[in-house]
Amino acid sequence: MKKYNRITAKKMFIICSLGLCSSSVFSAESDDIAKKLSNPVANLISVPFQLNFDDNIGAAENTQRYQLNIQPVIPVELNENWNLISRTILPVNYQTYKHTDKGDDWGTGDIVQSLFLSPSNTTPSGITWGVGTAMLFPTASEKQLGADQYGLGPTAVILKQSEGWTFGALANHIWAVENHGNVEDVNSTFLQPFVSYTYPSSLTIALNSEATYDWNTEKSNIPVNLMATKIVKLNGQLISVGGGVKYWAQDTDASPKDFGFRLIASFIFPK
Repeated sequence: MKKYNRITAKKMFIICSLGLCSSSVFSAESDDIAKKLSNPVANLISVPFQLNFDDNIGAAENTQRYQLNIQPVIPVELNENWNLISRTILPVNYQTYKHTDKGDDWGTGDIVQSLFLSPSNTTPSGITWGVGTAMLFPTASEKQLGADQYGLGPTAVILKQSEGWTFGALANHIWAVENHGNVEDVNSTFLQPFVSYTYPSSLTIALNSEATYDWNTEKSNIPVNLMATKIVKLNGQLISVGGGVKYWAQDTDASPKDFGFRLIASFIFPK
């Protein structure tokens, strides 16, 4: 009996040790991947699904919108020194109208496609950057869900990561190149400054803004987002899950007002 107990205890110790080692390896792996997710031009394939809820939209402030952004990120290694990063945003919208007889609207919005040329390695000072082009495609299923025109312009990103911190900014400007409707040509600037901290457990706290300036109306809307995400493993699949709150620090007649919410699930495919 004593021998059996010694053997059993030894087996349990080995199993527990392997479990701790496995947990430690996963923690280190997820911490590294979480930092890469904070980098818009990292060499990492991911497919984020970002669900946003916004309220008090429009001059009458009677529109509610649920917007699911499908945002695949696909890096392509051109050679040992350069990567081409494809970042796509496809919005799927569902809008309701309070205190009116108007029916609900739902469907796809316009696709924004960005391509970044980025060095494979950071600079000696730890800077990562990328430059490229941003394209607007009129894929909206309903006219009220899109701009009904093609657009094109430059985009760029710059960031630095150090000791768990990531801080930087992403920007683009899009001009209309072909207008299919009776609306003003798109002429807008997008600016996304961001800062985040990733803990060894892969928990990431992020603060960013997604400001847009319309050069036609000379007005801007500025939402501020506070998010928390963490990497989990579900049936072998790595997923970064989380959520947060947004506040519209500056709005326009057409934009949402006050507070909104965001949930996110990013499916991760390490190489």
